[in-house]
Amino acid sequence: MAKARTSPLRSGFVHVALIIYTLIALFPVFLIIINSFKDRASIFRNPLGLPNESSFSLVGYNSVLTQGDFTLYFQNSLIVTSVSIFFVLLFGAMAAFALSEYRFRGNSLMGLYLALGIMIPIRLGTVAILQGMVATGLVNTLTALILVYTAQGLPLAVFILTEFMRTVSDDLKNAGRIDGLSEYSIFFRLVLPLVKPAMATVAVFTMIPIWNDLWFPLILAPSDATKTVTLGSQVFIGQFVTNWNAVLAALTLAILPVLVLYFLFSRQLIRGITSGAVK
Repeated sequence: MAKARTSPLRSGFVHVALIIYTLIALFPVFLIIINSFKDRASIFRNPLGLPNESSFSLVGYNSVLTQGDFTLYFQNSLIVTSVSIFFVLLFGAMAAFALSEYRFRGNSLMGLYLALGIMIPIRLGTVAILQGMVATGLVNTLTALILVYTAQGLPLAVFILTEFMRTVSDDLKNAGRIDGLSEYSIFFRLVLPLVKPAMATVAVFTMIPIWNDLWFPLILAPSDATKTVTLGSQVFIGQFVTNWNAVLAALTLAILPVLVLYFLFSRQLIRGITSGAVK
């Protein structure tokens, strides 16, 4: 069967649309980064201009690194995000393996129940979550944020990983069982290596909302010892005077981990998305 050819006009239109979308998406990031290297007057005088000899300034980064314990905030965000992603990937993969591998009564209903978590925002349960954290003494601890973010990320992780694990060859798993491998060994040694692209996709989609979240850190962990980067950036935003140099510098530093994660897992991310598109 001959392959369907895409017309040059249609292909060109798609590429132009993607380029325009990319520019629109990257423009705010570009604006934040270039203005973080300017003095206050240049930010307002020429916000779209690149830093030059007269406008270049590192006063924002100096303020961030010397005031507001930004290093501690960055460390808190790193701990909360990395631990949450670890638990989301671990528990999500285990649940997905159970749903895809074992047939039991209520299997479909269990999968549907977990999928509902994607549609219902976790913020609707903020009051109940806060009451639970107060009752257990977890307010103003990183553990509270980790528990909430793990619960928030699990539905999407289970949904994505279940579809991928169903494509893993049954013959491969049965061969492992014949060789004496336990179910845990089959899961960790055979299945997980084959779904790495899906794991990378889940990791990226889980990290971004956790790293950028302001809602739960403000409610569950607002103390100075547990503030995250996003909440810590509010230190430089005042009622009457806002230190825009420090705000933009803090946002620039907060963007870096997301960019690093993307560049590290970009190939697996693209493979996971494109594989999922044709299932």
